[in-house]
Amino acid sequence: QVQLVESGGGLVQAGGSLRLSCAASERTFSNYAMAWFRQALGKEREFVTAINWSGGSTRYADSVKGRFTISRDNAKNTVYLQMNSLKPEDTAVYYCAAKRVSGDYIVAVYDYWGQGTQVTVSS
Repeated sequence: QVQLVESGGGLVQAGGSLRLSCAASERTFSNYAMAWFRQALGKEREFVTAINWSGGSTRYADSVKGRFTISRDNAKNTVYLQMNSLKPEDTAVYYCAAKRVSGDYIVAVYDYWGQGTQVTVSS
């Protein structure tokens, strides 16, 4: 079972940037599709972005397109979320998610989740 640990959250002013990291315990990290989700207070968890195991394919929610970038370093067992031009509505707990896959593609359902990291954007 893969363990996921997020870091990099914090408080930032609107227009600022943050970089989240998600470190995975799994030696075969490159066999996992990865994603970021977020959950704002009082709202349901929502999809943010996803990446396939090679990093060659990504997908973004419309609300973050052009501002957020997902990437991964399989040698470091880590996936990143670079967040630029942050808005107050980006405030949420951000979760890293993983699913072991048999091919190099993005998936919609994930089996493993991190504990989350809080991102707060002040206006």
